[in-house]
Amino acid sequence: MPDRFSKDVRSRIMSRIRAKNTGIEKTVFRGLRAYGVYFRRHYRGARGTPDIAVPSRKLAVFIDGDFWHGYRYPLWRRKLPSAFWRTKIERNRARDRRNFAALRRSGWRVLRVWGHEVQRDPFAAIRRVREFLGASR
Repeated sequence: MPDRFSKDVRSRIMSRIRAKNTGIEKTVFRGLRAYGVYFRRHYRGARGTPDIAVPSRKLAVFIDGDFWHGYRYPLWRRKLPSAFWRTKIERNRARDRRNFAALRRSGWRVLRVWGHEVQRDPFAAIRRVREFLGASR
């Protein structure tokens, strides 16, 4: 199936997709800071570069977009228009599994928060991260 957009338009659309500091990440960061929770953003010292990390306690939080990280992927994979997207998302999911397993083997505790959780109820998502980080005041 050909793309609906020209190459230039598609390039402009894709250039606006951020890997860091996405809207859902900013929502969680602001919420944690409002409660005085200390953390490192996009911590490169841990495998997979967690969005939120507390290295001294080996805690890592990943805030993942539903599409890019394949939330319930088996249910909608057949709807993708090309093999390119299926391959991309399957590689992302495999990389996530490898990174999470490597972090756990090295003593890290890992939490994944999905984008739809933050969008649906930001307060509950932030509370969940705060409890995971042990900062439930």
